Formats: sequence, C-alpha cells, structure tokens
Amino acid sequence: NKSSEVIFIVSSGLTSADVFQEAVSVADVVLWAALYPLLSDSSELRSVRGWFERVGDLAACQAAANRVLHGKGVEALKTFLQKHPATQTQRSCDVHEMFMQLEEIEEAAQIWSEGLKSSPAVTERKHPVLPQEGKRNVLLPSALPYVNNVPHLGNLIGCVLSADVFARYGRLRGWNLLYICGTDEYGTATENKAREEGLTPQEICDKYHAIHADIYQWFQIDFDFFGRTTTKQQTEIAQDIFWRLHERGFLLEDTVEQLRCESCQRFLADRFVEGECPHCRYPEARGDQCDKCGRLINAVELRNPQCKVCKETPVICSSKHLFLNLPKLEDELEQWLDKSTSSGDWTLNARHITRSWIRDGLKPRCITRDLQWGTPVPHEDYKEKVFYVWFDAPIGYLSITANYTDQWEKWWKNPQQVELYNFMAKDNVPFHSVVFPCSLLGAQDNYTLVNHLIATEYLNYEDTKFSKSRGVGVFGDMAKDTGIPSDVWRFYLLYLRPEGQDSAFSWSDMALKNNSELLNNLGNFINRAGMFVSKFFDGCVPEMLLNEDDKRLIAQVRWELKQYIQLLDKVRIRDALKCILNISRHGNQYMQLNEPWKKIKGGDGDRQRAGTVTGVSVNVACLLSAVLEPYMPSVSHTIRQQLQAPHTCVSAMLQNTGTFICTLPAGHRIGAVSPLFQKLENEQIEVLRKRFGGQQVCKRHLSIINQGSPAETMKMCFPERAKQLTALVAEQGNKLRGLKAQKADKSVIDDEVEKLLQLKKQLSLAEGKNPEPAAQKGKKK
Repeated sequence: NKSSEVIFIVSSGLTSADVFQEAVSVADVVLWAALYPLLSDSSELRSVRGWFERVGDLAACQAAANRVLHGKGVEALKTFLQKHPATQTQRSCDVHEMFMQLEEIEEAAQIWSEGLKSSPAVTERKHPVLPQEGKRNVLLPSALPYVNNVPHLGNLIGCVLSADVFARYGRLRGWNLLYICGTDEYGTATENKAREEGLTPQEICDKYHAIHADIYQWFQIDFDFFGRTTTKQQTEIAQDIFWRLHERGFLLEDTVEQLRCESCQRFLADRFVEGECPHCRYPEARGDQCDKCGRLINAVELRNPQCKVCKETPVICSSKHLFLNLPKLEDELEQWLDKSTSSGDWTLNARHITRSWIRDGLKPRCITRDLQWGTPVPHEDYKEKVFYVWFDAPIGYLSITANYTDQWEKWWKNPQQVELYNFMAKDNVPFHSVVFPCSLLGAQDNYTLVNHLIATEYLNYEDTKFSKSRGVGVFGDMAKDTGIPSDVWRFYLLYLRPEGQDSAFSWSDMALKNNSELLNNLGNFINRAGMFVSKFFDGCVPEMLLNEDDKRLIAQVRWELKQYIQLLDKVRIRDALKCILNISRHGNQYMQLNEPWKKIKGGDGDRQRAGTVTGVSVNVACLLSAVLEPYMPSVSHTIRQQLQAPHTCVSAMLQNTGTFICTLPAGHRIGAVSPLFQKLENEQIEVLRKRFGGQQVCKRHLSIINQGSPAETMKMCFPERAKQLTALVAEQGNKLRGLKAQKADKSVIDDEVEKLLQLKKQLSLAEGKNPEPAAQKGKKK
C-alpha cells in the first residue's frame, strides 16, 4: 500500500505535505471528486483515503454528492456519467474500464450467452412509407442540392451523406422513417448555366438531376425518394402557402432598390453578386449573406459589388416586391423555437446562428424576384415575377413528398405524430430555422415543423476551398475514377465530419486512416477472426467456455455498443464511428493477449482456450458488421455474407439500448473469408493529390475538366509522369520475360510480377483510368 501511495502522490504532482496538510484547496476538491468512485468503497491506500474522507466532510462536497447520487451510492454515479457521453470516446472508455464492476461484467456475459432467441422480424420497406400509430415516425429531408453544379465532398458530408447514416441507423432501430431529397432547380443560377451550355433551363435541370442521382447512387445514399422542384406539385403547394400568408396579413408590399447588370441585361439574384461585407469587410460576401460573419445582407449594401457572371459593376434600380412580414410572426416563432430547441437535438451552431438572427431583430424578407425561371407568383400585380429561391426551395420538401405519395399531408400536416429532422451545412440554417418556419406558421395549416436541426461546419480541401473552375478538389463524379471504393470515401468523410468546427480533406490523412484504422485495425481483426475459424476449426464456430478475460471483453464491447447508440440517437455521427473502431481495437488486443495461433498447437486445455477466443472474436466481428451498416453498407454486407450471419442479428443487437449477444453459436458454419480493405500506397496518393490539386491545370484545358473527362485531363496535366511510367512498365516487362526464360525461382518471379502490377496501377491512375484490372476471361472466379 505504501508504494502505491508514493506512486499516486508523484504521478498527481503532489508532495506528501500536500496530501496531509490541513488546508483544503480547490485542487483538493477536484481530486476528491475524481477519486470518489475509486476510494469511497475501498480500503486501499489508507493515507490517501484519510485525506479523501477529510475533504468529503466539507459541506459543499457532501451537498454535491447528495445532488448527484441521491443517496444511492457509487453505482448511481456511473449511471449519471453514462447519461452524458464524452466527446473523446477513447478516453471515456478507458475511465469506464477502470471502474467496471464485477456485476456488470457477469451481467454482460450472461446476456451474451443467452444468444439469439427472439428478435424483431426483418421487414422489407414497403412504399409508400406513411406514419403509423404507435411507431416512432421520423421524417428526414436532406437539404436540397443546387441542380446547376456537381456536388463536391463538402456538399456530400454536409447534407446527403450525414442524413443517409442517420436514416440507415433509424431503420435498423425499427423507426418508421422516410428519407427524401431532390434537386433545387429554380433561380438565376440555372438560367446562367443554361446560357453557358447552350441549353434551355429545363434541359439543364434534366441533365444535372441525372448527374446528381448517379453520384448519390454510387455513394450508396439510400433515399426513399429523390425528386426535384420543377413539378406541378411544387407550384400548387408554394402558391397555396403564398395565398394563405396573403389572406392572413403576413405579406407586405414595398418598392426596393436592387442591383441590375446592364451588361447581362438582368436584375441580379442575391447569389450572383459579390462584394465587400458592410459589417466585417469580408471581400467575398454574397448578396444575401456573409459567409464569414453570418449576417444578413441586402445586395445593395455591398461595397464594391460585382456581377459574378461578367465581373461588371451593377447599377441600382427600383422594383416593386412582396415581403414576408417576419416581425409580425416573431413572437410565435420564438415560442416555437423555445419548445423545439429545448426538446429536440439542435447542433450548437444551429442554435447560435438562429439566436443571432433573433437577437438582431427580424426584418421583412423579400419573397419575389424579377426572374423568368421559377415558381410564378399567382398575384395579378406580380405575374411577371417568380418566388425567391429561399421562400420556394424549402417548400420543395413538401412537393417532393407529394410526388412520392398523394398522402403527403400525413407527413407534413401531422406534427403530433411526426418528428422532423433537417440536415444541412451551417449557411442554410437561418432559412430553415427562421424564414421557412415563419412561412409555415403564418400559413396556419397545422404544418409539421422541424424538431431536430443538424448543421455541419464547412469541409475544405487540403489548405484551400473546393473549386470546379480551378480543378481543385474532388467532386462527386470524380470520386469513382480514383479506384477507391465508395465505402472508403464514406468512412473517411464521416471520420472527419466537421461537427464542431471546419475540417479539411487531406489525401495523406485519408491514406493514413485507411491503412491504420480500416486495414490494420478493423480489417485485420475481422479477417483474423474468420480465418481462424476456417483454418483451425474447419469453418465451424468452436465451443466457447468463458473465463474472466472473455467476460471482460464482452462487457467492454457491450459498453461501447451502448455508447454508439447513445451517440447516434443524438446524431453525433463522428463520435459514434469512434466507438466502432474502439470495439475492433478491443478485439485485436484480446487476440494478441490470448494468442490462439499458439494455443491451438498445445494440449487439450490450450486448444479449448484457442477455440473460445476464436468463437468470441468471430461474434465480435458479427457485431461490427451490424454497427458498420450505417457507415459502410457494402463492407457490412460482405462481413455478414462471409460469416453466414443470421438475418436478424443486426436488428437484435441494435434494439433498445443495445444488446451484444452470441449470434454465431458453436457449430455455426461460416463462409469463405477474404480481406475487406486494400492498402493505399504513397505513389497512388501522390498522383491523386496532383490530379485534384489544380496547380497544373491550364485555362485552355478547363473546359475539358468541366466536362468530366478524367482520362483526357490526366493526359494533359501529367504527360511526363505517364511517359515515365510507360517506360518503367516496358522495362519491368522485359526483366520479367528474361527471368522466366532463365527459369528463375518462382518466389523471385512472383516478386517481379507484383512490381509490374503496381507500376501498371500507377500508370492507369496517371492516365485517369480505373486502376483495377478487368476480370480475365476463361478463368474461374
């Protein structure tokens, strides 16, 4: 005990005098609170315990303990802490392991041993998905992407990919969930894109809607319906909301000054004028909002404005418009916001942005524009105008649902039964938390309003911003040309999801996370577990006789599963992913500690032990397939396929607060096992970094890049690299033929073949081709 006391005193930075002195400092109180679970029920460390009890006699400490524990002892503290999952999952896991109780370990092992008894039946989705009595009905619209642009990685993670993870998770949890999205197709942006490409606005919408749909399909985004806003239903619903606002006195008429480009002969929509922010002096503020300070702007307030199309300076002209009277709706909006933000899950940035709008005082918001391509305003005095995109576009959620089912009102006019989640980037927040809710509140038609508003920060590319025109960054239609599977893209984007602050995509970091977390951690554990069953036990899960090490692992994994569910229930997608990696990490440590590959060669007792470790490990692998499903659906399916796992295993383990059970009992036969991930080589990453870095793209080649021709782009950008690799491939081929002619040793030839294959892969990447070789004809698969 004495040596333990010395270690404690030194490691905590205290002297023995500090421990035994009479005065109690703030540091003493903090340490007392931290050591409470360890020392309150322990006879260990007698001298430290005396200090602990003396500090605990303070009235403030006793009051704090009573407030948290309610007289229930240390077990209540554990429950209290589990209700507040830590952001740093690995650290909270370590703390939990230190204080894991014997009863908790035995309970986890008992539940695990009971196995897969009864579980909810796996039901296929039947369309249309409609709210059901007695179910948790979740309506999940992702922010609508602009149709005129190809989405980049930041667009994907901010909206559709994050929403897809939550939708998949909700379905696995048994929620009755509808996930919808679609392209936002009206506005000046579409008109200008049509002019650039020599097409009509409708043709542009048709072309890019198909591009978006293909990209999301490749990224495995599992919408229930992916629609668009250029529909009859959009016109009908938007005009109905307009008339209801008009009849209830929530619209104002005013003459406004707005910017007109004489060169382009048109009024400029807010997002087609840029200038210096009048508030923070940011030089690239848009005509409706400043991305830096987040404040609202009227385009005419911008300093040194420029037309984004032709770069000419616009002039100020007058025009009569209709406004949504936000001040008149402010009290009702605040009442609703107080209720929604207190009961729902709103990200911190969504709360701050919304409150800043309210704090600054709401002003009437213009809802009409002098454009041609848009939903027409049905009022006789405004028949030459269309609705402003931020009045019109969110109504697209309703019209897209109406295109999915004629019973759309069961979702959108049913706030008593439906929970509405919105996913978006932070720049969309005020329109979803203030403008759109005011439109629906003013319409007074029992509309479903957002309960949970989930907003990300921005994802940048390396040390700059994504730019299609400069060839900088990876856009959705380019990702599949890299040869990297969509599940790996999903994993990395979700791993660095910008939840609390902006983050940046990095090629070297992507390779690092792929090679360490996916290949060496997750893939290594799952593959080893399955291979041991195949190699040592003829493909059948062996008998498992649990000892204390096995039970502790099961308890650790069970706790991580519960954390995973707590975090995802709160839409903390990135943190929940860390729980998955922690489970795999526990599994790897467990196998390393028990060394089944050695014990299988020993006596009966050792062989039995090897069987238990292998059986438990392969069951952990099965759990990993379940928790991976929302993040990496193809990998998840492959794991279950290799393990021949029962169909109900996923739903059984993800119900309620999470239950880790033995889903692969002794005697269960698994299928063929193969590696799940491939290493990303430095050479491959360097080629990709150059390819998407934009530094070597000439202006005369931009049109080809914008047309999405990666092969031609690469030939023009990296001719020298491709030429060098062609020569190296030829040289290596000659070397290999010479070795075969000399009848060299097979291992030597195999090494040279591998070098040739790697060179060919690099050459394919340099030429913008798929580096994966085509399947060879005539060979059995």
